[in-house]
Amino acid sequence: MRKGELWLVDLPTTGGHEQEGTRPVVLLVEAEANIVIVAPCTSNIQALRFPHTIEIKPSKVNGLDTISIALIFQLRALDKIRLKRRIGVLEPTLLNDLEKMIKKLLGFSS
Repeated sequence: MRKGELWLVDLPTTGGHEQEGTRPVVLLVEAEANIVIVAPCTSNIQALRFPHTIEIKPSKVNGLDTISIALIFQLRALDKIRLKRRIGVLEPTLLNDLEKMIKKLLGFSS
């Protein structure tokens, strides 16, 4: 597993406004103790109205079949057992944009 891979996962229901169900995520960190940190995606284009989102257009490289919106503001730590299937890899320019957005969201850059 590497940063920038897209995986299908099964996100548990939390009862809040977090993403849930089977959906693509962008893998950001493979942490200790069988945990990964991911950015969930949605196919709801309206999510672009929120700050800290990135549009990902389908490509042969990323394996998506529809436009997806990476929800950077919903970063999540998940057990690796939730990872179902690797579908592709985020293009390097988008991964770079995503990393910059995470730094900005967390206050690590101006």
